[in-house]
Amino acid sequence: MSLHFDTTNPDERERGLDVAANAARRGDLVVLPTDTVYGLGCDAFSPHGVAALLAAKGRGRDMPVPVLVGSPETVEGLAYGLSKAARDLVEAFWPGALTVVVRHQPSLAWDLGDAHGTVALRMPLHPVAIELLRIVGPMAVSSANRSGSAPATSYAEAEAQLGDSVAVYLDAGPSGAAVPSTIVDTSGPVPRLLRLGALDLDTLRTVAPDLLAE
Repeated sequence: MSLHFDTTNPDERERGLDVAANAARRGDLVVLPTDTVYGLGCDAFSPHGVAALLAAKGRGRDMPVPVLVGSPETVEGLAYGLSKAARDLVEAFWPGALTVVVRHQPSLAWDLGDAHGTVALRMPLHPVAIELLRIVGPMAVSSANRSGSAPATSYAEAEAQLGDSVAVYLDAGPSGAAVPSTIVDTSGPVPRLLRLGALDLDTLRTVAPDLLAE
């Protein structure tokens, strides 16, 4: 049976974060609020957790799971050969609705799917998410919905789709518009826009003027 915590209540928030962190460490799934839509997450270094996440979403390994982090500095330990464009974008837009794809450190003991040596990283602008990430460390997080269905903008929408496959639901109220993060691939010599989302192209080019949009 899943546990639900109302993080708008200070007492429930503290207990919920503790229970959610312990669940993630065990390889169980957690639904957490972010600044875009609700996320379905687990410890990024738990093969069991990532496999359970993909199964809960009905998603294959050909769509690797992104990773959320609790601070910009965490990128230095995860990325290999971080480009100037990546550093500039992170400095300008984190925490926030920007996901950057980077080459990950070859020594990292994780399996996020068929990512071919890259990982998509983001630091969300949400206090509950940041606090959980700082307790657990990097978490593999995808939108809290079944593959092909609408992203969840509330705890109730996430629970309706994912049910008891999730150990802990952290409820922070409605997330607002279901606008995803913008994704920029910085793993190559020139940054490339992969998906438009909450940040538009003109805004990104104020920081990365050579950004390619295909």
